[in-house]
Amino acid sequence: MEWQVILTLFGSFAVLLTLGVPVSFAIGLSSLATIMLSLPLEPAIAVVAQRMAAGLDNFALLAIPFFILAGNIMNQGGIAIRLINFAKVLGGRLPGSLAHVNIMANMMFGSISGSAVASAAAVGGTMSPLQKKDGYDEHFSAAVNITSCPTGLLIPPSNTLIVFSLVSGGTSIAALFLAGYIPGLIMGLSLMCVAGFIAKRRGYPVAAKPSMAEVWDTLLKALPSLMLIVIIMGGIIGGIFTATEASAIAVMYTFILAVIVYREVKIKQLPAIILESAVTTSIVLLLVGASMGMSWAMANADIPYMIADALLAVSDNPLVVLLIINLILLIVGIFMDMTPAVLIFTPIFLPIVLDLGIDPVHFGIMMTFNLAIGICTPPVGSALFIGCSVAKVSIDKIIKPLLPFYAALVLALMAVTFIPQLSLFLPGLVLGY
Repeated sequence: MEWQVILTLFGSFAVLLTLGVPVSFAIGLSSLATIMLSLPLEPAIAVVAQRMAAGLDNFALLAIPFFILAGNIMNQGGIAIRLINFAKVLGGRLPGSLAHVNIMANMMFGSISGSAVASAAAVGGTMSPLQKKDGYDEHFSAAVNITSCPTGLLIPPSNTLIVFSLVSGGTSIAALFLAGYIPGLIMGLSLMCVAGFIAKRRGYPVAAKPSMAEVWDTLLKALPSLMLIVIIMGGIIGGIFTATEASAIAVMYTFILAVIVYREVKIKQLPAIILESAVTTSIVLLLVGASMGMSWAMANADIPYMIADALLAVSDNPLVVLLIINLILLIVGIFMDMTPAVLIFTPIFLPIVLDLGIDPVHFGIMMTFNLAIGICTPPVGSALFIGCSVAKVSIDKIIKPLLPFYAALVLALMAVTFIPQLSLFLPGLVLGY
């Protein structure tokens, strides 16, 4: 009966995805099919509906629509070009300077917008013509943009970390946000090492040294955008407001910045921006609700405990278990988008790592880092599609240039996995976590 439940849940889910059913509906229908093994149809439907409603009845979830709206305002608010100019000052003297500018701009813009796809489009759309003009191979430039745009998913504020906090049972959002900084920087620096090595070997140009006047001018123009991170993290860490309240403040700040200060967004554009944010929010929250039904179905059938027993039968060494989980998640990330993967696999793997004494904050960062790689990989990587689109290159020709960057990301992931203090140092220092 136990294996029948597992086969029904994951088998029906896989079949529905193969048939092209949207992920949220596939999750809900496979959960319903599993619950129907022990309940008649009507009570099973009632259970799924109740679990979905209960899963969405959470104050912390309000942060997601607010951060999405803030990101969409900033996407159209002239933020990208100011951060790109600031990145030119920071990385302009390195070999292949424009590649480093692309990576650093993605790190900054991705953390502010909270969206890897938006970062790939905004930064890549600006950087690709500049790199092509300076003689950079277009496939190399696209590979740099595609693999660096997910760095903002680790550097807060991050909707993925908020989702992990919810599904993990209330892991501190402040601790998760702080924990993301060092791994996010490691992610970006690992890509810069690869880009620098390739750029030096190919003889890509180094930018001219900027004058102090140019440095100050670009810094002052980028500072208002960068202050968003300071305000949000300062308020959360200082106990001035919660992460949910911080998201509302982020909307107010980005509105003032984009509409009043930069004047890049007109009042008449706001309804369209709000509508786009509402659609994105509905997609995310439908996934959250449906995944809560699946989590209940898995818990009711003791699936996490069965998987835990199977994993621990292989080894009870935490390092070996983390390595196995990483391999599973890397494969999952190839075929599944990030949010549903976090919602489905956190309830399965978190009890295992907690039993082995692994900190949930460390595991959340590891899982986010791992699945961030997945959005750069075929066949369903959203960042891959957007990055190829803005660079005007075909997916089949971008795979080979991506390989050294994939290798760097996996090595960085291993460092974050096996050195917990890379994630836990800042939460311990600032929060006494």
